[in-house]
Amino acid sequence: MVGIVIVSHSWKISEGVCDLAREMAHDFENLISAGGLDDGSIGTDAQRIADAVVEADSGDGVVILADIGSSIMSSETAIELLEDEGREINAVIADAPIVEGAICAVVEAANGGTVDSVLRAAEESKDTSKL
Repeated sequence: MVGIVIVSHSWKISEGVCDLAREMAHDFENLISAGGLDDGSIGTDAQRIADAVVEADSGDGVVILADIGSSIMSSETAIELLEDEGREINAVIADAPIVEGAICAVVEAANGGTVDSVLRAAEESKDTSKL
């Protein structure tokens, strides 16, 4: 099953997005929060994200959803760290809104989607009208 990692500068946001997304797929276990810094402060940490990717991966790959700015750069660095360690995890970063994208990604992954279909579901959420 494809794993999903939620990256935010705030651990509260990351945890909250995970809580909401889990409501859509109760049995989905490969959803990991990687928000904030170890001490709970605001920020992102590439090693923390890399560890979350490893935890989320069951062999089918991982889709990362990140909030803004350096969360993307930290996610890219995390993927590079894993590659440098020789880990063969197909980890990709979605260009998607973190809340809507996470919900769409979790539903697709829980239904047996591939990395490509989970990524596509997350990214297509950009086009969903709320009104």
